[in-house]
Amino acid sequence: MDKSLIPVILAGGKGERFWPLSRKHRPKQFLSLDGSGKSLLQATADRLSELAGSSEKLWVVTSAQLAQGVREQLPQLLEKNVLAEPEGRDTAPAVAWSTLEIARTYGEDAVVAFFPADHWIEDQQAFQNTIKAAAELASKEDAIVTLGITPNHPSTGYGYIEQGEQTGTFGGLPVYKVSRFTEKPDRETAEQFLATGRFSWNSGMFIFRAGVVLNELRTYAPEIIGPLEEKGVEAYHQLPKKSVDYALMEKTQLAYVLPASFGWDDLGDWNAIERLLKGDAANVELAQHVGMDTKGAILYASDNDEVIVTIGLEDIVVVRDRNVTLIVKKDRTQEIKQVVKALQEDPKLQDLL
Repeated sequence: MDKSLIPVILAGGKGERFWPLSRKHRPKQFLSLDGSGKSLLQATADRLSELAGSSEKLWVVTSAQLAQGVREQLPQLLEKNVLAEPEGRDTAPAVAWSTLEIARTYGEDAVVAFFPADHWIEDQQAFQNTIKAAAELASKEDAIVTLGITPNHPSTGYGYIEQGEQTGTFGGLPVYKVSRFTEKPDRETAEQFLATGRFSWNSGMFIFRAGVVLNELRTYAPEIIGPLEEKGVEAYHQLPKKSVDYALMEKTQLAYVLPASFGWDDLGDWNAIERLLKGDAANVELAQHVGMDTKGAILYASDNDEVIVTIGLEDIVVVRDRNVTLIVKKDRTQEIKQVVKALQEDPKLQDLL
C-alpha cells in the first residue's frame, strides 16, 4: 500500500433520522447498530487504520461539540489529527480544511482519502482492494476518484453517478470519467438509470492527491479555500455552507468513478437496520419483544430491562430510548428529521434532542 495514503473520517453529522437514539452528544456515528458492540466510528477507524498501515495516519474531522467524544471513542488518534470545526458548514469546508492541514503535514503529493463515519462495509478485502486501486490512480494522475456503488435496486435515497468513457484499469478494476452527478431521483428515473447499466450510487468516498484538490478548489470554490488558506479555522464563520459535490465534484473535469461491488450501506435511517440484520426472522428485534401477529417490525430499546409489546402491527419501527418512545411506519422514517426540527423550535422540548 502506498505509504502516503492518509485516511480522513468525516464525523460531524447529526444522524437525525436515527432519533431518538441519535442525539446531540451521542450522534449516529457513536452508536453500535449492527450488534457488534463497536460504534460505527470505531468500525470505520479500524478498517481505515488497517488500510493505512498505522492509526497515526488516521485523521477525523468533526464538530467542536463532538471532538471530545471522538477522542474517547478513538484514544489511539494523535491529538493533532482530530480537527474540530467550530460550526458545521457541510462537507466542502471540512474537506478543504482537512486537505490543507494534511498538505502542510505530509506535502501536496500525499494521497488523501475521505470516508463518512457511518458506512457499513461487508467485504473488507474487496473494500481494501478497491481503495488501493483508487489510491494508485490518484497517485499517478491528476484525478479526483470517487467510488460508485453498484446498485441492486432503484433507490430514491441515494445520489447517482453516470459513467462516461473508460480511461483504463487500476488494480484490475475499470475506471471511468464521470459524465454527471444526479441528486436523489424519483422512482421512475432511478429505474431508468439502472436499466442503462451506466449508473452507480454516490458513496461519498473520495481519493485524491492533496495538491490536486487544493488547486481545483482555488478554481471552483475560492470562497472556501481562500479564507481557509489565509486564516485557517478562524475563517469558518465566513464560509458558505456547501457540500463537496456541489462546490467541486459537479464542476471539476478531473472526476473519475471506480465502480465498487463490495457490500455497502450508508445506514441512513432505521430501515437500514432491517437490511443488515433481518435474515429470515419476522422482525428485527434489538430489544426484549413480546409480539402477537406482528411482522416486518424493527424494534429497539437502549435499556435491556425494558420490554416492547406489540399486537397486530406490521411494517413499523418502535424505538425506546430514555425518555422518548418513537413509533413510525417504515415508509415514513425520512420524516423523523421534521420531528427533530419541530423539537428544536420548542424550548420546552429541546432536552429531547
